[in-house]
Amino acid sequence: MEKEEFKSYRKQLKKTQKQIAEILGISIKAIHSYEQGWRSIPGYIERQLFFLICSKKGDDKRKACWEIKKCPDHYREQCPAYEFQCDKLCWFINGTICEGKSHHNWHEKFKICRECEVFKQLL
Repeated sequence: MEKEEFKSYRKQLKKTQKQIAEILGISIKAIHSYEQGWRSIPGYIERQLFFLICSKKGDDKRKACWEIKKCPDHYREQCPAYEFQCDKLCWFINGTICEGKSHHNWHEKFKICRECEVFKQLL
């Protein structure tokens, strides 16, 4: 996540730097550093921010990710999103079976999620 994107999402949430720091459980100095580009935004902060954005825009009428992606049964059985019925939070959970394999690293996984129609419809 780049500094402009971080700042844009903070503004979408209508939060000041101080407010978003409190919500994310980090210092306001960290927020300043992210928005100035002095520090890279860690995966866990990026993940929390997307969770807040997507929660605000939730829509119970959306289909489950495995239905949208037409996942075969053998992928579903191995996928934590399916196991825990987190159909709209598949992007949030590591170890999901996307594109036929499990992605255990947030950055590796999220490259795929950013291009996925399931995630895009949340934003």
